[in-house]
Amino acid sequence: MSRTTPPRPLDVTAVFPQLAPLARTATRLHPRPGSATPHDSSVGGPLLWPADEPWPHCDEWHGGPGPVAMVPVAQLYVRDIPLLRTPGRADLLQVLWCPFDHEPDDKPLTALFRRTAADVTEVLAAPPEPFDVEYEGYVPKPCLLAPEQITEYPNPLELDKELQQQLADGGRWRAAGVDNRYVLAPDEFYWNELSVAPGWKVGGWTRWGLTDPVARLCPVCGTGMDPLLTIASSEWRSHTESWIPSEDQALATGSLDDPEPWNPTRLDLARGYDLQLHVCPVSPEHPHIGLIQ
Repeated sequence: MSRTTPPRPLDVTAVFPQLAPLARTATRLHPRPGSATPHDSSVGGPLLWPADEPWPHCDEWHGGPGPVAMVPVAQLYVRDIPLLRTPGRADLLQVLWCPFDHEPDDKPLTALFRRTAADVTEVLAAPPEPFDVEYEGYVPKPCLLAPEQITEYPNPLELDKELQQQLADGGRWRAAGVDNRYVLAPDEFYWNELSVAPGWKVGGWTRWGLTDPVARLCPVCGTGMDPLLTIASSEWRSHTESWIPSEDQALATGSLDDPEPWNPTRLDLARGYDLQLHVCPVSPEHPHIGLIQ
């Protein structure tokens, strides 16, 4: 089933034309519980993993009998998410992580694999499972995806001071016909409802909130890194309800069948935050970085 983000409350570039050149395309993934196969794009589903290729393990000791098997987090086919940039013939991105916290900022250690699906002739039937996990919220519930492209604008903290001041000017908003619950904090209206979408996504802008923006530089070449994948603890929160897909509006507050529709994957990272993976635009061989926000 498809998912459709409701139109934004207004065209923000009509009020602030300076934002127009800063627009970026993002793909909301909209994971929802489902029975995935290795040939599907999924969260927490089975991977198209070659039978003759070793399964990745974390080499750090976590109190068990040996290295811990990594957990499938996401599998994304380029055919479903054209926004993905993969090198050469590769048309598949696989993300796994160690289900234990790692220093310095206590988050799962992630591993990225890019491969060509047609080259996998025999799929690993029974991947190893970790002997234990640190938190239940580190094992995603299997979900199918309903990718949807949207347009995002930067978090206000990434804008220049002059534009930040204009966004905080209630008069600019009222002149554009905006009169809502944000009247005393109009910059929050932009932040919550017009800039960066909540939930799982590919590309777009970095989501900030736990900290102010920090530089994301490639540890090898120093190039500014690009957002690749946001792994989210929730698809929406009380202050981002305008982003709830039209198809999910009736389920927004939960039910006996699904008391937490805002978190279909049942992940819980750093008490409800997100893990955002960034990659170097120069080379996919350069290490990626993970950012908790």
